[in-house]
Amino acid sequence: MPGLYLAAILVSAAGVALLDRRWRLAAWRAPGRTAAAVGIGTAFFLAWDAVGIAAGVFVKGDSTLLIGLDLAPHLPIEEPFFLAFLCYLGLVVHAGALRVLGRSTAPDPHETREAA
Repeated sequence: MPGLYLAAILVSAAGVALLDRRWRLAAWRAPGRTAAAVGIGTAFFLAWDAVGIAAGVFVKGDSTLLIGLDLAPHLPIEEPFFLAFLCYLGLVVHAGALRVLGRSTAPDPHETREAA
């Protein structure tokens, strides 16, 4: 079924965004920094892919799950979406781990402080 892979990426990203919204871990805490980190990370990994494709290490296999539109040879349209999702997921997991471990460096501006 064409497009199923992209749909799975988008549904997964929506789930991560809901967790992020609920716990204010990345985009809901610092939207500018999150967008910059995801953008820079995605650009880095796309450059990595380009080097791998040029070296013949990365090749696109045939799959009925892909839409079939390529941005470049061996670079399907789904790749930037996957890489952006990967970067965003990494930020959310990192922020969540810091919170669980009690090492969050910045207080959540939406939390109320108790009177001393």
